[in-house]
Amino acid sequence: MDLFLLKKIITVFIMPINVVILLLIIALFLHKKKPKQSIKTLAAALAILVICSFPPFSDTVMSAIENDYPPYVKSETPVDYIVVLGCYHETNAELPVTSQLANCSLQRMVEALRIYQLHPEARIITSGYAGHNPVSNAETVKQSLILLGVPAQKIISENFPKDTEEEAELISPRVQGTKVVLITNADHMPRSINYFQSQGVYPIAAPTGYWVKNPDGSKNWPHYLPSANKLNQSTIAWYENLGLIVQWFKSLFN
Repeated sequence: MDLFLLKKIITVFIMPINVVILLLIIALFLHKKKPKQSIKTLAAALAILVICSFPPFSDTVMSAIENDYPPYVKSETPVDYIVVLGCYHETNAELPVTSQLANCSLQRMVEALRIYQLHPEARIITSGYAGHNPVSNAETVKQSLILLGVPAQKIISENFPKDTEEEAELISPRVQGTKVVLITNADHMPRSINYFQSQGVYPIAAPTGYWVKNPDGSKNWPHYLPSANKLNQSTIAWYENLGLIVQWFKSLFN
């Protein structure tokens, strides 16, 4: 089996919602033979579900990742490259190219446009493979930037990297020794910076797509109710923390 696919499958199975589903299935099978154990397993599933859906918990674990790097502000020195890491999209010729982008790709593309307007001397590198689509994520983001006024000759698309590690390996030789701004979602930035630094490139972080936009602001009572959105937020935080642990573990053998 392809290593990339294997990593994705393993990751899916250890996400909070899938752990909850597995525990519920186990509780169902234990119901007749071991009712006490079944109740304990059911309680564990409900506890994980409620905690991960609880906004204060979800915001706390996400903020711990997102606040590692501040938002990008204009540099006094010229920027050579703006690197936009890949995310997701769905190719559909009936939609404007900007509407084909998933939220994460749209957020990264808009941040690239913002920084390009601050630094028109820079070239933009878009990245990301096609997946099941006929057009790569790198090309879709590139076409979106062109639609919004960035000259095509200012954009380089890297169409083949499947994940962040491959992106760092492929892009780093091109940008070695230059001033680079790296764009990805705030929760994904710590792992991304680590991968590029391992290749000898030390980019300036430009995080975007914050989940927790005002952690210290006042909250009304609906904020404290469990929600599917906060469960998703906790899942992303879990995924990124797990990725950091795997990254650290792999570094021990390099």
